[in-house]
Amino acid sequence: MRKLMKWIKGPTAMAALAGVAAAAVVLSVAELIGAFFTARATPVLALGSTFIDFTPPWLKDFAIATFGTGDKAALFVGMGLTIFVLACVLGVVAHRKWALGVAGVLLMGAVMVASVVTRAGVKPSDAVPTLLGTLAGLAVLRLLVSRLWRLQPFPDAPADVAAKEPERPATSRRAFFASTAVAAAAAGIAATGGRLLSAARSNVAQARASLRLPVPAKAAAALPAGLQSATPGVTPWLTPNGDFYRIDTALSVPEINAAEWELRVHGLVEQEIRLTFQDLLDADLIESHVTLTCVSNPVGGNLAGNAKWLGLPIRDVLSRARPKDGADMVLSTSIDGFSASTPLEVLQDDRDAMLAIGMNGEPLPLEHGYPVRMVVPGLYGFVSATKWVVDLEVTRFADSQAYWTQRGWSERGPIKTMARVEVPKSFAVVKAGRVAVGGTAWAQTRGISKVEIQIDGGEWAPAVLSEEASVVTWRQWSFDWDAKPGAHYIKVRATDGTGEVQTEKRADPVPDGASGWQSVMVTVE
Repeated sequence: MRKLMKWIKGPTAMAALAGVAAAAVVLSVAELIGAFFTARATPVLALGSTFIDFTPPWLKDFAIATFGTGDKAALFVGMGLTIFVLACVLGVVAHRKWALGVAGVLLMGAVMVASVVTRAGVKPSDAVPTLLGTLAGLAVLRLLVSRLWRLQPFPDAPADVAAKEPERPATSRRAFFASTAVAAAAAGIAATGGRLLSAARSNVAQARASLRLPVPAKAAAALPAGLQSATPGVTPWLTPNGDFYRIDTALSVPEINAAEWELRVHGLVEQEIRLTFQDLLDADLIESHVTLTCVSNPVGGNLAGNAKWLGLPIRDVLSRARPKDGADMVLSTSIDGFSASTPLEVLQDDRDAMLAIGMNGEPLPLEHGYPVRMVVPGLYGFVSATKWVVDLEVTRFADSQAYWTQRGWSERGPIKTMARVEVPKSFAVVKAGRVAVGGTAWAQTRGISKVEIQIDGGEWAPAVLSEEASVVTWRQWSFDWDAKPGAHYIKVRATDGTGEVQTEKRADPVPDGASGWQSVMVTVE
């Protein structure tokens, strides 16, 4: 313990602490000044977004499988640890060789600036917060390291401490730690001030709250009774907005002023058009219940949700633009740079693909794409569900690639038939006798015609299907099981509306979605 305390009080640990304090100043000053620039101009968000851009598919799949919708929080924790370690190293290097420390800080500053200016929708001037933050951090590092250079250790022995303190230079351990504390406090105040300023300057949330959605020209079809599974505990048939899954590449939710939003439709079209949010409000909107599914959803996973959407059919927009012969794809782009490649014919058929402005009777939540997003039944989100959409380019698959296609995922992503057991949960312990089993199945655009249950490898038995709202929504099911004591395995499979049985073949989400039958282990007492 004495050796540890001595090391903590030693120059190396203190130099590392100086590096951490300087790094905190870099990020907090950039956060404060960034409140007056583009929201994505802060270095932490830019670095995180750049990391996501270069994330290989296997790592993305691992992050979602491991952390689920907490993948972004995990990324921030990982970034924080990495920055902490690098700051410690730079502090030690600067203490031993100032020129090398300066070079290291400037290199890190250059990396952050490059990350900022390469973000979609960011102007060169948005590099200013990072540049000023880097300079401020360098000044703090110089101040703290110079104190270490002039540090004269004072006696630590009790007898010596009790003696009259000798004359010392202006710098001491006490002065160093005081300066470090001041720097840390200033960094905290700057970071907090930056966030408060950003919130004060943004009125997007208030504008959304005051928005009143128009009455649709075509309302959603009336829902039949009996949509919900008879098994208690099965997920609600209609997913509340707050529970709807969120998987996207945006580290911070884009805040777009609906009054300034504009959608450009261009490329291989006879007429380029531009739509404002008011154009959408004034159009003949439709309403439809649609189930969305993420391509990263594992077998039995929860990255699926069902909501009532309000929007303008994309086929109406394309009919005005008049795609040229040879076009077969629409590349949709978000304001944060994400893009998706959607087959042109899917956006022109009768499945009611839409530019959605409403979700479950209210304006789109910010995190789900406010003010406008795409909703395309039957396709995984990575090729269709572009949030915060601002651009539609009519093009060809041979000429353009989307965000995830460039990273090894498939060009087209039709949703595979899937069934999951939700009750009882895997590894649950239940009482012998009648056990209610239930869950959800989906095969968007084809519907579900049958769900079957298998216990311990026995014969397949039909489950009781709940009512079906449409072929583009999921369908729930229930099953009464006469459970005997012991460990048992419950397996489920679905058959779509065309008569095709869900494949047993296991496949990972990469490159076009997971497949296989879910098996749940249950202990009966």
